[in-house]
Amino acid sequence: MVSIPSEGGVERSLLSWLDGVGWETHGQDGDRGANVLDDAYERDSHEVIYWNLFAEQVIALNEEVTEDNVDKFVSSLRRDLDVDNLMQGNRAFYQLLTKGKKFNVQRDGGATDTIYVDLIDYENPENNRFHAVNQFSVSRETTIRPDVNLFVNGIPLVTMELKSLAQDNDWHDAVRDLKDYEDDVPRLFVPGLFNVAADTMELRYGAIGAPKEFYEPWNDAPPEYEADNEMHQAVRALCNPKNLLDLLKRFVFYERRAGGDAKIVPRYMQYYAVNAILDRVDEGEHDRGLIWHTQGSGKSFTMLYAAENLLKRDVARSPQVFIIVDTDKLNSQMRDQLANLSLEQWTEAESIDHLQELIERGQSELVLTTIQKFQDVEPEEQGNDEVIVMSDEAHRFMEADLGSRLNAALPECYHFGFTGTPVREGERHEDRNTFREFSPEGEDYLHRYSVKQGIDDGLILPVYFTLRHEMEWEIDEAGLDEEFEQKFRGLTTEEKRDAIRENVNATTLAEIEPRVDRAVEEIDQHYDEHVAPNSWKGMVVTPSRRSAAMYGEHLIERRGEDEVEVLYTATNDDPDLIQQFHTDSEERDSIVKAFKDDENPKLLVVHNMLLTGFDAPVLKTMYLDRNLKNHNLMQAIARTNRPAAGKENGEIVDFQGVFENIDEALDYDAETKAYAAQDKDELYDDLVDQLESVMEIFDGIPKDDTQEATYEAVERVSTHPERRDFKQGFRRLQNLYEAIAPDGRLVNEGIDREYKWLSRIHVAFKRTTSGDDDPEDDMREKTREIISDNVEITQIKRDFPTYKLGEEYLEDVEGLENPGVKASQIAHATRDHLHPRENQNPRYKRLSERVTDIVERWQGDDISDPQAVDALRSVEEEILTVEEEADEQGMDNAEFAIYTHLTEETPEAIDSDEQAEAVAEEIVSQFQERIDRAYSGWKTNQQTIAEIERILLDVLVVEYDLGHLIQNDDEFVDSIRDYLIQNNG
Repeated sequence: MVSIPSEGGVERSLLSWLDGVGWETHGQDGDRGANVLDDAYERDSHEVIYWNLFAEQVIALNEEVTEDNVDKFVSSLRRDLDVDNLMQGNRAFYQLLTKGKKFNVQRDGGATDTIYVDLIDYENPENNRFHAVNQFSVSRETTIRPDVNLFVNGIPLVTMELKSLAQDNDWHDAVRDLKDYEDDVPRLFVPGLFNVAADTMELRYGAIGAPKEFYEPWNDAPPEYEADNEMHQAVRALCNPKNLLDLLKRFVFYERRAGGDAKIVPRYMQYYAVNAILDRVDEGEHDRGLIWHTQGSGKSFTMLYAAENLLKRDVARSPQVFIIVDTDKLNSQMRDQLANLSLEQWTEAESIDHLQELIERGQSELVLTTIQKFQDVEPEEQGNDEVIVMSDEAHRFMEADLGSRLNAALPECYHFGFTGTPVREGERHEDRNTFREFSPEGEDYLHRYSVKQGIDDGLILPVYFTLRHEMEWEIDEAGLDEEFEQKFRGLTTEEKRDAIRENVNATTLAEIEPRVDRAVEEIDQHYDEHVAPNSWKGMVVTPSRRSAAMYGEHLIERRGEDEVEVLYTATNDDPDLIQQFHTDSEERDSIVKAFKDDENPKLLVVHNMLLTGFDAPVLKTMYLDRNLKNHNLMQAIARTNRPAAGKENGEIVDFQGVFENIDEALDYDAETKAYAAQDKDELYDDLVDQLESVMEIFDGIPKDDTQEATYEAVERVSTHPERRDFKQGFRRLQNLYEAIAPDGRLVNEGIDREYKWLSRIHVAFKRTTSGDDDPEDDMREKTREIISDNVEITQIKRDFPTYKLGEEYLEDVEGLENPGVKASQIAHATRDHLHPRENQNPRYKRLSERVTDIVERWQGDDISDPQAVDALRSVEEEILTVEEEADEQGMDNAEFAIYTHLTEETPEAIDSDEQAEAVAEEIVSQFQERIDRAYSGWKTNQQTIAEIERILLDVLVVEYDLGHLIQNDDEFVDSIRDYLIQNNG
């Protein structure tokens, strides 16, 4: 029996997972589980706490609460739920949950004592009662009924709303429902820790009161909770009782904000990193560790959570904790953060002398300071032998001599470095190396959160880049030689060569007037076409202050003074060109604030400033004319990847060729197929066959209504080749079904149930993959169409497609000259060459598959680095022969592609190579005659696609009696259409 996927299936699966990690669950049978507890503990529908259950637990957990006085205590707690403001009430109730509630106890002699009553036992979790129920209905002014609620000792701590992708709803819809519940019945959420919004494929959690953008995934788990099903893993890792109580007791902040208080709970990487730090201090084996978390992941809060736990837990007796930053601006940001949070034990080192005093006193508290204040601190005056230091931006910690001063001032300490861009610049002792500084031998990092994870989790955006680094220079060589000889007449030939090597470099070229003028023309056009229409902003990064000034002058000339600001400092010794754009600190702060807001400037021109630690979500595009490398490049890229409403990606327009050897190009899905009408009886037989064919894709997957089944089904069709098979197969099935219905055979034979199941899977599949399209399609299309083979003086070569920045490249910051790196570079270059050509000729696709196979075998250690290099080079050579053979045959690219397909992919379907050549020539001839290619968008126009299929019918069926090629082979039609379009684009 086929069960249709629904919300109920997701709900039952989730309850079963909770049952597996220690929750007493009700509702797995599909009934309302809340009814079981409602009856057992006599709850009225307007109540949000199971008071009778709670009373039992309070008596069990507190010796001085008895049957005689528990009603009085319960009555007092009821009043704590009566609040006008949800967040204020939640904050107050949180204190009761974690520190206990005051209660006056009457003694035998008539005296009254004030005690604190524990609502939850954190030290012995097994003493608590954990219930998970579905359909918990609460009726106040209105009635709400969330899908699942988690209760500890009868207190609702987690509210879950679940959706089914198969019913065209997702977790975004669930968040909207949860926000409505908070507005309609805030009383339910006064004790709450967080909410959960989930659908068939994804789970997000958010603190009480959090807006949708702060609902986040939980994508990691300790080994005992790991599972292939990501949502299954998230439920077990996030919501197991031990984890839930740990989060409640030790990982909640309340922050004062202009619009009202906000509750903050940790992201998973913050939680696990903090626990790794606590474990290291507790075990005492090593005294350092590196926390390598990508920019945008919230390293500041990770440090604050760690500090709070180190000060309040028993991993150290009475520790002094230092958070060290390396700029006054970061110090101010952290100070403001601390002032607005609910931390208690902290102070700021206001001067070198104050820092000296704090170190000597050694009081157990959090101390915020800059690394610069250690420059004159006396060594070995440490007053606390349990010091834990956390250094922000640890890749800069080793600069100058400040790191040494810190080590001397705090010789006995645990030292943890936090960075998104570690440095591994060399292996000599004098080389900077973050790993060597902060990691024990044999360990690269204590905890890692990568760029790829950040993109997958939606904390940062992918970054696209476009190459604009090649310019054609028309040089008067004779005149240049003559002028050079006159100027350097007194130098020897070798001295002249040295002068050229020293003075003609990337910076010199970037300061040449014609080049700046041409680059500015490109920036001006690109900004108007691709950045300004969506109100985003841009940054121009230059290699020198002189070039920044030149860019500033040219951009202001084109765009006006209001839209452009140049940021650097100048001195009286600088030429007027540079001095004109000097800014002081106050001016820069004002400009930066206006840039972040919806005000001018629209473009910032910088040399060194704002390349690190500058978070402006409005910044979409960086125009990079500086040869940044390694961690400096990664820091710069991170300026563009901050999420904002409506922003799909960051972008780099590269004038230096920094990204020329990037690892992979963007991929595009092929167009879907059309289906020709047939006789209805024939269609029914085709429908049965097609249904069987599509259902076979899901062999081994139960067709029941559970989250696991739907998740597994969508996972199976989320990657090639099943993805393509399902998309094409279901599209054809859908056309067949709609052409036949209504028909009694569909019901009698059970076809409608199987079709409806597939339809729900297809809905879920579409919701899951709806974000796959490149948001910069128009830009990419225009970029590819504007190709200039013979550019004019200083014209920028524009025949580079737009690429998506590979996360692996971002993280591979150190390149070594060895066969492994060569293999990687050749693989990247070969893929870059093949990607845009894959649909131009079947041989390209086969060669691309060979490259993938070679790389997979190489990465799996089946072949060595040199073998991989040789194999990839042989593929390169074969790529070059494809175009050569087309020339030798006297065919254009489209003809040769069709000829190759007929002779190599379907040789049994044709009579001879000569026939294949004639067929290819005729198809291309009719294509060029009948297809209008004089307008933008012709390639994807439905009339174009339909006309190409008519051409194939005319040539293959009418002229050459080769109808069997297209009768039952949609893939053949797709391929020929691709060859025609891709080779004539």
